[in-house]
Amino acid sequence: MNAPNVFYTTGSATQAQVPGGAPRQRKARPLFLEVLPRSLIILCTALAIVLSSIAVCDGHWLLVGGGRMFGLWHFCTLEAAVERTASPNCTTHLGVSGVAVGMGLCRSMVSLAVVGAIFGLELLVISQVSEDRDSGRRWGLGSALLLVAAALSAGGVVVFVALLRQQASPLGFTLTFWCQFIAVFLLFLNGMAARHINHMALQAPPRG
Repeated sequence: MNAPNVFYTTGSATQAQVPGGAPRQRKARPLFLEVLPRSLIILCTALAIVLSSIAVCDGHWLLVGGGRMFGLWHFCTLEAAVERTASPNCTTHLGVSGVAVGMGLCRSMVSLAVVGAIFGLELLVISQVSEDRDSGRRWGLGSALLLVAAALSAGGVVVFVALLRQQASPLGFTLTFWCQFIAVFLLFLNGMAARHINHMALQAPPRG
């Protein structure tokens, strides 16, 4: 016959001794190991959105010889005026046959990428502000949106370079183009990191 449980009472606290010993609680995970990487992902994602927004709004991505500039939204040439100042003469006609449809696709892809990244960042922030059972789902959806935004941004860059490959040169790409190029990598790396953290959080034991 099993021995009954023995109770020890000290003041207002009551402790029960269970045969075989009470199960030990799991050690809580350090909070900074969760907060720091998630905060860095959110910060780098915001930086990528700023860089991509500047690149898309400016749109001056390629400078070639003869004072010509190819952009997302228009094509410009610099004409010397009488006062020896340079004034841009811009038009929506790029001067290259067969690129109108491709440039429209490029503009759509990079613009949708910025919108998708903004919604992804919002989901990441909301998942950290509201700690409920749906926070992990919001974080996972936000990381997926970041990867979609990275794919759209990379597609827009590839389409732009492919359309103007005859005029393009490594030294001809402007600073705004390289901002978009860096934003592609930031969105991809942060999307993959956020997805990996979410996968680790799903497999980790509960805290406390």
